[in-house]
Amino acid sequence: MSAYVIFTRVKTIDPAEMKIYNEAARATLEGHPAKILAAYGAKEVLEGPEHEGIFIMEFPTMQEAKAWYGSPAYRKVREHRFKGAEYRGVIVQGI
Repeated sequence: MSAYVIFTRVKTIDPAEMKIYNEAARATLEGHPAKILAAYGAKEVLEGPEHEGIFIMEFPTMQEAKAWYGSPAYRKVREHRFKGAEYRGVIVQGI
């Protein structure tokens, strides 16, 4: 069953750290069966507070999504995201 990794960027704190993250993050997907479905495109908030953007990826399974998120390559790169912005992140199983 498919799984979706969803990141919501609430607020940028350090643009320099986000630049490092953005330049390196895509390479962490190499070898992982991910499909990018949305990446900070136009949006309309229907409920809740405003936020800066949304990123959504699809993986074939929850286990494969977790494998990418916990991979050594992504663990190293995500430190720049942690320093660069306030995010919310979830993995949700599809139906």
